[in-house]
Amino acid sequence: MDQSDHVCLCFHVSQRKICSFLKRTEPRVASQLSDCLGAGTGCGWCVPFLEQLHRQWSQGQPPQLKVDPVSYANRREAYRASRSSDKADPDT
Repeated sequence: MDQSDHVCLCFHVSQRKICSFLKRTEPRVASQLSDCLGAGTGCGWCVPFLEQLHRQWSQGQPPQLKVDPVSYANRREAYRASRSSDKADPDT
């Protein structure tokens, strides 16, 4: 993933914005990344990826997601589709 690619697709928060937020605010826990333009507060798909970026940063590593952005977006769409079908079926 490039720095300009979106990690949070709901709120269009790029990896660059997340990295800048990490440097600027030094959040103690990954959940504080939600203060970066609402990242992770929409569908929830990106939360594990935000946690990964925070973990890398906390360990002194450069925060970087090594995933193809097209694959990432496609997997997120499948995630959202499965969640909406679960809500539509009251028996699940």
